[in-house]
Amino acid sequence: MDVLVCIKRVPDVSGEVLLTEDGLSVDARHVGFTMSPHEECAVELATQIAEATGGSATVLTVGPADSVEQLRNALAVGCSLAILVEADTERYGPADVAAVIADVVRQRSFDLVLLGNDAADTGDFQVPVRLAYALDRPVLTNISRCEVAGEQVIATGDGPEGTEVFEVPLPAVVAVMEGGVAPRYPSITGRMKAKKAPVETLQPSVEPRGNGRVRLKVPPPRQGTVQVLGNGAGAAPAVVDLLFELGVVTK
Repeated sequence: MDVLVCIKRVPDVSGEVLLTEDGLSVDARHVGFTMSPHEECAVELATQIAEATGGSATVLTVGPADSVEQLRNALAVGCSLAILVEADTERYGPADVAAVIADVVRQRSFDLVLLGNDAADTGDFQVPVRLAYALDRPVLTNISRCEVAGEQVIATGDGPEGTEVFEVPLPAVVAVMEGGVAPRYPSITGRMKAKKAPVETLQPSVEPRGNGRVRLKVPPPRQGTVQVLGNGAGAAPAVVDLLFELGVVTK
């Protein structure tokens, strides 16, 4: 099984999120870049499926030339091929990105495409579904784990009533959530191979229509409250009462 996994270069924001002056994107001037956590798990699942089926995992991104850094990170943990569709991502909306990926899939005939459930910077939640519609394939979203069994994809995800299991025929598109698998850490050997591995560069096949975004909004920080139960041993009765109140212990 030859798997395509799609990633995106996003700002590595671990503290306060800052927006550009126009409010249309995350201000990344003072931070580094990485790939979305969902996509790290998608890369891990792609390499697992490739290893289990004797196939290969190809990583693709639509973005600037600097996105090669994220492609090489994926190569270092098991992907064997990398494709950069070089484009100004500020001009490309979710529909544009999906159209670009769809053209690559049609040319290369990947039976399984994995993506992150949504991007860490804009949270569009659109590319996997739009890609599936463009390719006329079944799509699964909010998936934590998946594997290939014959001509089917068996996937699991969290639903409103608990864990849900899906079986869909190949070819298919799967959007991955973080938490189902632990992304592997690149070895020294993997990093060295990734530095020397060729990256195929393509030009986008579609004229972008843009994302139509009005602006992004950073929600205000949640206000918390603290209740002091007491000091030292004198606080023990209050702690016990609180444990009963929360249902942690019962009489």
